[in-house]
Amino acid sequence: MQPVIEVKGLKKYFPTPRGLLHAVDDVTLSIEKGKTLGVVGESGCGKSTLGRTIIHLQPPTGGQVLLNGKDITNVKGKELKEAREKMQIIFQDPYSSLDPRKTVDATIREPLVVSKRYKKNQIDEATAELMDFVGIDARLRMAYPHELDGGRRQRVGIARALALNPEFVVCDEPVSALDVSIQAQVLNLLKKLQQQKGLTYMFVTHDMSVVRHISDDICVMYLGQVVEKCPSKELFKNPLHPYTRALLSAIPSVDIHNPTKREILRGEITSPINPKPGCRFAARCRFATEACFQPQKQEEISPGHFVRCCRVKEL
Repeated sequence: MQPVIEVKGLKKYFPTPRGLLHAVDDVTLSIEKGKTLGVVGESGCGKSTLGRTIIHLQPPTGGQVLLNGKDITNVKGKELKEAREKMQIIFQDPYSSLDPRKTVDATIREPLVVSKRYKKNQIDEATAELMDFVGIDARLRMAYPHELDGGRRQRVGIARALALNPEFVVCDEPVSALDVSIQAQVLNLLKKLQQQKGLTYMFVTHDMSVVRHISDDICVMYLGQVVEKCPSKELFKNPLHPYTRALLSAIPSVDIHNPTKREILRGEITSPINPKPGCRFAARCRFATEACFQPQKQEEISPGHFVRCCRVKEL
């Protein structure tokens, strides 16, 4: 099956006074239709930048992005507009991502108006359908963002993202700003929408329990690079990269008779500005040897399980 999104050697660098900051560096991945790829890692590792670069909110520095097999890396004008209709994003903070001067109705109908594909009566009908679809009561149609709670605001953001029937949606930490009970409602809504519309998600988060609940596959990022990628169940059952093991050890255990032994990471975090060749986790890894400071390749250790670590077969 041809993947909806395919990324090959994607790079995104930002200029700084001290040099180039490697926010995303040589990332290769693919996501099949109707599947969810979870992207995890600590804050600042490039998760959100990866998602934004794929959907062209930020131009890539290098590499390729393919949408349904078509190269959209350098598209502009009409082609870019068509590609963006098929790729949308749900932002982390629903309050800051919604215009405070626009009502719920105006926010959801805006993409329909901008696309210029619908007549006014069609826009009215589609807006009402979208509100009903994501569970926003019709009485809130003329409400402003500050009059809604966090869960309803995020539902408005989801409705706006789905307005043009996209195929691929980047969910950029969509539940991190919400209470736990509201988180569950939004996650269940996203799963329901995926089943009904056949959506393909990239789910960016730093919450391992959330990503376990919603993802089919997971890729773990560290300082701009994917260090491990495999099916969700495989990652939690058999993590191979030392950084992945450290991440999973941080999940609180509810089994008092068999508590998880926490792996404490020591050492300084490598600077993402003009980083040296080699494993970027080596400075904090207790298994590091001289070979770790040489350029690393992503290897397929078992079917569908990719790891960027030269010592993975020894650990």
